[in-house]
Amino acid sequence: MTTQAEPRHSWQYQFTVLTPSYNRAHTLERAYQSLCKQSFQDFEWIIIDDGSVDSTKERVNGWQQEASFPIVYQWQENQHKKTAFNHGVRLAQGELVVALDSDDTLEPNALEQMAAAWRDIPLPQRHNYVAVIGLCQRPDGHVVGDMYPYDQFDASSLDLNFKHSIKGEKFGCLSTAVLRKFPFPEHIDGYVPESIVWRAIARAGYLTRFVNQVYRVYYDSSDSLSEQGRSTRQHALGLWLLAQDTVVNCLPWFRYRPKAFLMAAARYTRFWLHMRDMGVSPPQGYELRGLAAWLLVIAMWPAGVVLYLRDRARS
Repeated sequence: MTTQAEPRHSWQYQFTVLTPSYNRAHTLERAYQSLCKQSFQDFEWIIIDDGSVDSTKERVNGWQQEASFPIVYQWQENQHKKTAFNHGVRLAQGELVVALDSDDTLEPNALEQMAAAWRDIPLPQRHNYVAVIGLCQRPDGHVVGDMYPYDQFDASSLDLNFKHSIKGEKFGCLSTAVLRKFPFPEHIDGYVPESIVWRAIARAGYLTRFVNQVYRVYYDSSDSLSEQGRSTRQHALGLWLLAQDTVVNCLPWFRYRPKAFLMAAARYTRFWLHMRDMGVSPPQGYELRGLAAWLLVIAMWPAGVVLYLRDRARS
């Protein structure tokens, strides 16, 4: 197990609310107003502006003058969400990071409930945990995806996905100290799925406390940084990395959801073919390793080719 996280007294705040943003002046107001309504005020808000050319800076300047909580604004050359996230984590002075998208909102009691759930973890065990994760809902009040099997239970994120098959967008707070040990890989251009990092943390032995409480209101937005990561061809490398991670690094969970691993093996070929078309080479250190991984990819090669051809036909 990794070394113990820093004690609470070494942090200036309980939370750092971290918002990477790119040309989102028109939606940041919504996030800001939800922070103003928080019943728990021991937090800072860090906005990492990923090269915006709209009025984001001017809006934030106005909020900095009136807000009851500190707002830190940092502009950087456009480098993608993962770099902005890493930047914010390095700046964070809160024990826990809440990664709030620039077009979403927190429920008024979200931070208070997160803090209570984190404190409920016994202090001698807390260094074994990375996060408290709850639920998201849409503006109409419907919960996104599945609820957890119990109102409170502890598991790794890999167990949640493969063993318990819990699906859908989730949300909560994460240990700043742990996030600093597992940054997003900035040497890879473009989109890198968040699951790559969360899985690495889970494989290192960290647990998450999952609770059936709604923390975030989730808004669909086609131009958000999260949505941009879902484009098949444009982000083929990132999607290939996720498939590679599944068939190479997650095989101990194969017995729980073999179909998910077979589909990941097909996507490995699918996105590799897209990368070949675009002249994109797989990054070093992400090779296909192990007999089982090779057998999975070979067995699902025809399915991967079919998916690739379907993508081509649609485009």
